[in-house]
Amino acid sequence: MIPFSILDLSQVVEGGTVEESFRNTARMAKAAEDAGYLRYWLAEHHGMPAVASSATSVLIGHVGHATSKIRIGSGGIMLPNHAPLVIAEQFGTLAALFPGRVDLGLGRAPGTDMRTARALRRDLDAGAHTFPNDIQELQRLFGPVEDGQQILAMPGVDSNVPIWLLGSSLYSAHLAAALGLPYAFASHFAPDALMDAIAIYRERFQPSAQLDKPYVMAGIMGVVADTDAEAKYHFTSAQLQFINLRRNARGYFPKPVENMDEHWTESERYNVEHTLQYAIVGSPKAAERDLADFIRVTGIDELIISMPISDVDARLRSIDLFAGLDTIVRKAA
Repeated sequence: MIPFSILDLSQVVEGGTVEESFRNTARMAKAAEDAGYLRYWLAEHHGMPAVASSATSVLIGHVGHATSKIRIGSGGIMLPNHAPLVIAEQFGTLAALFPGRVDLGLGRAPGTDMRTARALRRDLDAGAHTFPNDIQELQRLFGPVEDGQQILAMPGVDSNVPIWLLGSSLYSAHLAAALGLPYAFASHFAPDALMDAIAIYRERFQPSAQLDKPYVMAGIMGVVADTDAEAKYHFTSAQLQFINLRRNARGYFPKPVENMDEHWTESERYNVEHTLQYAIVGSPKAAERDLADFIRVTGIDELIISMPISDVDARLRSIDLFAGLDTIVRKAA
């Protein structure tokens, strides 16, 4: 049985506002809950006009109040940007507000450009090098008070918030395996190391107090519409966004276009199609076929879907159509 989850960046579309993006995030979370998705995660990014989820913990609380049972969390918090104690307090607060529903996914990347990362961290090298120790410090802060413990996360103590490790490289696979943590791979934008990372994680996994056997989640970009043509039209927003990122052209999330050939060079087309090779784009019939192949090849335990669609109504429709595939794909897998 392969549960489906949603990854959201609370995207700010061309002509839209941050306030609208937050309302849309709440609508999407409620729609995902009603459709039976397991988790709704938000990702930390900074300095990007198209992404409004920078204050990730705050926005998770917004989603929590808009829903009642779906798991909520981060996909992820970029831990080197923060002191572990601060994250323990924030997620301890969330766990007290929404008992039994909160996940803490952690990443090692800055989630932004290097100039903004320096403004966030001050010391880039220390943040990256201390990442494994910071994870273990978080685990202690979420656990029961130990004899002689002088630093307490309040709230946070004894909350036992589940920690996930996120990554797009073999480093994260090794670390997740060594620490016995569930592992989420960012194949929705970093496809190259997916299969090697999964193999390393499963082969080297060490059971822990949190997890007794490997658990792998993989990400895809997903756009399902009533027809293949409609889905491909909406997906051009994601293709344009990746071109803009490579051109270092910061802007709001693009509206779709009829013909991508007018907007990219041949080399850009190749790079974007390679980066987004695991995207599921099409009608329910096409999506069912491609998704069943992806699940069968990877053997993942859970799928998390980022839906890069400019129009919120089309986004909500895609959530419903993916949920309709859920039973079909579970049987196929």
